[in-house]
Amino acid sequence: MIPVADLTEAEAVQELTRLADEISRHDIAYHQHDEPEISDADYDALKRRNTEIEARFPHLVRENSPSLKVGAARSEKFGAVEHGVPMLSLDNAFADDEAAEFDARIRRFLRLSPTETVGYTAEPKIDGLSCSIRYVKGELVQAATRGDGRVGEDVTANVRTIREIPHKLAGSGWPDEIEVRGEIYLGHEEFAALNAAAAEAGQKTYANPRNAAAGSLRQIDSAITAARPLRFFAYAWGAHSQPFAQTQWEALQKLKDWGFQTTPQSVRVENAAGLLAAYATMEQVRPHLAYDIDGVVYKVDRLDWQQRLGFVSRAPRWGIARKFPAQQARTILEAIDIQVGRTGAITPVARLHPVTVGGVVVVNATLHNADEIARKGLRVGDTVILQRAGDVIPQIVSVVEDEPRGPEPFEFPTHCPCPLHTELVRETTAAGAETVVRRCSGEFACPFQKLAHLRHFVSRRAFDIEGLGEKQLTTFSEKGWLNSPADIFRLKDRRDEILTLDRFGETSVGNLLASIEERRNIELDRFIYGLGIRHVGETTSTALARHFETVARFVETSKLAAEQMAGPLYAELSDLDGLGPTAVSAVLEFARSGQGLLVPPDLSLEARLRLAIPKLNTKARAALEARFGDWASFEAGARQAASEIPGDAFLEVASVDAVGVVAARMIAEFFAEDHNRALVEDLLAELEVKDAERPKTDTAVAGKTVVFTGSLERMTRDEAKAQAERLGAKVSGSVSKKTDLVVAGPGAGSKLKDAEKHGVQVLTEDEWIALVGA
Repeated sequence: MIPVADLTEAEAVQELTRLADEISRHDIAYHQHDEPEISDADYDALKRRNTEIEARFPHLVRENSPSLKVGAARSEKFGAVEHGVPMLSLDNAFADDEAAEFDARIRRFLRLSPTETVGYTAEPKIDGLSCSIRYVKGELVQAATRGDGRVGEDVTANVRTIREIPHKLAGSGWPDEIEVRGEIYLGHEEFAALNAAAAEAGQKTYANPRNAAAGSLRQIDSAITAARPLRFFAYAWGAHSQPFAQTQWEALQKLKDWGFQTTPQSVRVENAAGLLAAYATMEQVRPHLAYDIDGVVYKVDRLDWQQRLGFVSRAPRWGIARKFPAQQARTILEAIDIQVGRTGAITPVARLHPVTVGGVVVVNATLHNADEIARKGLRVGDTVILQRAGDVIPQIVSVVEDEPRGPEPFEFPTHCPCPLHTELVRETTAAGAETVVRRCSGEFACPFQKLAHLRHFVSRRAFDIEGLGEKQLTTFSEKGWLNSPADIFRLKDRRDEILTLDRFGETSVGNLLASIEERRNIELDRFIYGLGIRHVGETTSTALARHFETVARFVETSKLAAEQMAGPLYAELSDLDGLGPTAVSAVLEFARSGQGLLVPPDLSLEARLRLAIPKLNTKARAALEARFGDWASFEAGARQAASEIPGDAFLEVASVDAVGVVAARMIAEFFAEDHNRALVEDLLAELEVKDAERPKTDTAVAGKTVVFTGSLERMTRDEAKAQAERLGAKVSGSVSKKTDLVVAGPGAGSKLKDAEKHGVQVLTEDEWIALVGA
């Protein structure tokens, strides 16, 4: 992207056109459909770039500029309501100096001296849906969304269902006519309950409380809105028939007297120092709130000064929104739970006070392992900085040291939390060195591992058994009906017993058993993936299926590989960072040939390696020097590794594209265990595993790397991926210079931008289908 300072006028015209289109698309997605496609931070970045270009080229500002618009046009689902006073948005500030400059601008405009006191209100910026409610003679007569700022949507019937919005104003002193404005929102607990109920009923769930509040309010059926626990904070007003306050702070107190909830964290402050202090306090308070805020709103307190300051384009001069960093947030570490994965790996998970980061509500964060907890010094009860970037799993960055700390350091358990209380052991490398990973050695005897194995087995990418979710697996396991994957296919013999359980009716049980029967005939790659072997993911499973073609050959070769595994030093050499297959082969060839006698003894190990094994590059030589240190250790180690070369079956598995030595060792170790071999044989007795199709080499996409993005309308993403792989293409999840084709459906986002950046050919779904002849 060209920096604004480097844009030519012609480039600026093109960029403003692009930004106007993109921002308009995101406005519609956010305001009309309640389904934003990008985070607030990314949206703000688009708006900032538009503003910066217009500041440099003011004569290019157009009537449809995003800088002159508020929100988006109303949905046709609702009637139109024209606001008595436009509902304009606030300009944003993102740093202390911008907040200080806001105070300076106020002083310059009002021609105040630097020593004169300027009062402000600092109010939490509620992350919800703006709403304007008109009262006549104290009676609620109409309610509307912001819409485009001038015309909103009539949501009167729905607003009447919100308990915190009075149908009749309390107290006295209210104008005969007034538009009370504020934010409709959902609290964290209400949001979690709403999403849980929706998921249970198989309905749409929401990414965050703001989307949920907007979706709940904008329902055609007000009975649906009434069932949602919406709440309301009042903080402003529009048209009013007579004055009722002299300051913003007084007005907030009046709104409270009339029966509205107002934000209890709002404060009155003075001058720039007060603005900065209020922001710092709000940042500290944020983790403890029961609802989302995404910043602080500063407003000049005196209403007569607000009137003098007026508006500029779409925003008032007298107010500004100081936003929190979008990808980081403070929250409270409420607990650390221990989870047991399907391979026995013990993973600590942080349970957090709910907070929205990057547009998503975060309640959990990974802590990876015990060493990370110790390194960061985490204690339950700490205030922590949480970070989330894009779709990356949230992580705790650090502890806020100047906040109260938790009472005791967290003690990592020494035994599995399962009923067996199996002692945890540290995982070791091929050479016997301990890693940071702790595992429960109970395997299928450990109920947590058993359940995790079964969840993986029935997952969408594996056997994809519809209707057999977490609850059903747990129930059947607790009954003793599921002890291995093969038991799933014997559930038909327990039909009568299942029907006696709560929430298992004739129809649901019939559907479940039918779904299970459908999966008795399974593709080889899904079978391999469903076994849950460590380091054998979807791509590796597909590569293995294509290579071995039949389940019999895959199982037989894997059993032989278990008998022919590499020795520990050979395995370590193969795993050594910096050594690829070519370098490993060169080292082993050297060890077998005995050429070390020809190398001068007075050189460094790196120099002797350069002379003795010319095929090694700089990175490989550095890796070997770091591992062995001196020539004698290297020579002895290389000879030992050469004596530990695995057999042909192991090498065949390792040589399969996308497998390698590490995954081959995991496969061999899996089939070396008696209970695993019995599990596979038991499972095969219940199944018909299809032979794998050989990928075609004579198609238009054979050998090409393809990325699918956006919503496909004529096939599912999985179907498209399987089709591409059958035709000999490689399907990738990200776009790079090596990508050949991007197939983009509606809603394509960052991957489409990456394709444009790298000059990758982009096809519509119809163009893809025409290309492959489907």
